[in-house]
Amino acid sequence: MNFQQLRIVRETVRRNFNLTDVGNALFTSQSGVSKHIKDLEDELGVELFVRKGKRLLGLTDPGKELVVMVERMLLDAANIKQLAQQYSNRDEGRLTVATTHTQARYALPRVVAEFKRAYPKVHLKLHQGSPNEIVQMLLDGEADIGVATEALADVPELASFPYYSWHHAVLVPAGHPLEDVRPLTLDAIAAYPVITYHEGFTGRARIDKAFADAGLAPDIVMSALDADVIKAYVELGLGVGIVASIAYQPGRDDGVRQLETSHLFPENTARIAVRRGHYLRGFAYRFIGMCAPALAEARVLRAVGVGPGGVEST
Repeated sequence: MNFQQLRIVRETVRRNFNLTDVGNALFTSQSGVSKHIKDLEDELGVELFVRKGKRLLGLTDPGKELVVMVERMLLDAANIKQLAQQYSNRDEGRLTVATTHTQARYALPRVVAEFKRAYPKVHLKLHQGSPNEIVQMLLDGEADIGVATEALADVPELASFPYYSWHHAVLVPAGHPLEDVRPLTLDAIAAYPVITYHEGFTGRARIDKAFADAGLAPDIVMSALDADVIKAYVELGLGVGIVASIAYQPGRDDGVRQLETSHLFPENTARIAVRRGHYLRGFAYRFIGMCAPALAEARVLRAVGVGPGGVEST
């Protein structure tokens, strides 16, 4: 048994049992992948995969149990490398933060600037994606920290913590009739075309639910991932925008007006997440603390389970 065989088992599951994709991901041939799998099965004396001819269709019962162990072993192997780097180069390395556009554009710039001043030799990589993509990056070990509003709290393998709370706001072009509606109502908003986020992003589900609970079906004429795009089309008069309130910047967004809507939409909470059992470098805990000072390193360590020093936290 060797690590390459274990990587192939893990990647086979991740690539939906497509051995060509596994070979491409691990820079080897399909025949090489098949041989490694067969050698491992011969060594263990059990079949790990359900087959139909030469095709793999799924995992056998022992295969399902083995995959859990493989994930843990490969995670620990990666943790060993992180441990060595922690003690050999404390203030150097790489930190990958997976986040949504809204967080990267509006919530994280101050934190990133502060972090880079404190750790100029750490290569900080911001990867923007959907909440589900962020979850997968954390689970696959491709990201150290995830920041998003959706999805992070729903995955048992992740430890997630509140970052900050926020509300949706309504944006209209200057001089729009809704500026004179006080208090603003969902009925009044629904009388106009609406531009807001794509499904699954930045609290869109809560926007939809607020209107549905009021028995309303707004005419959502456009949706986008990016609040800046939404603001641009609102300024052109194509609809009323609903965005995260943090995305409105009075000094820059002179062409639109923000209306008070905290009484219309429920509060949202952006969260910070890390994978349980994933060894984080000391500077990763500092980044989390810069985001939310209440997230002391000891608290995060207890949730993650492995931290600087290489010991399991209890």
